[in-house]
Amino acid sequence: MDGGGTIFSTDLVTWGTRVKYFSSAFIVLLLAPVAAAQAGRSDGKLTDNPVYQTNCAKCHGKTGEGRHFAGPSLVSEKAVGASSDELRTIITNGKHHMPKFEGKLTAEEISTLVREIKQSK
Repeated sequence: MDGGGTIFSTDLVTWGTRVKYFSSAFIVLLLAPVAAAQAGRSDGKLTDNPVYQTNCAKCHGKTGEGRHFAGPSLVSEKAVGASSDELRTIITNGKHHMPKFEGKLTAEEISTLVREIKQSK
């Protein structure tokens, strides 16, 4: 074969590499918000955290102020004043009517909830 076939093959390889690179970058950019939401990242406010909305708001209320005959306030002085270890233990193991979230939430999600409860006041 002459050099024409080689140039054509090289152009296809270069083009294929570019398509693969841009496809990978597009997928990463597309999935980044999903990964952040699943990790429980929020703007630092407890009630904006998707993990809170999915797992906690039903009992503790959408505002975190608690619900009558359900979960207590998570923005009260008592909740904010609890130690991080105590909050982590309650979320992980449950307490009274609260279910345990061990195995349902990651350690990172629990730590994020604890940090946001402590910062909620």
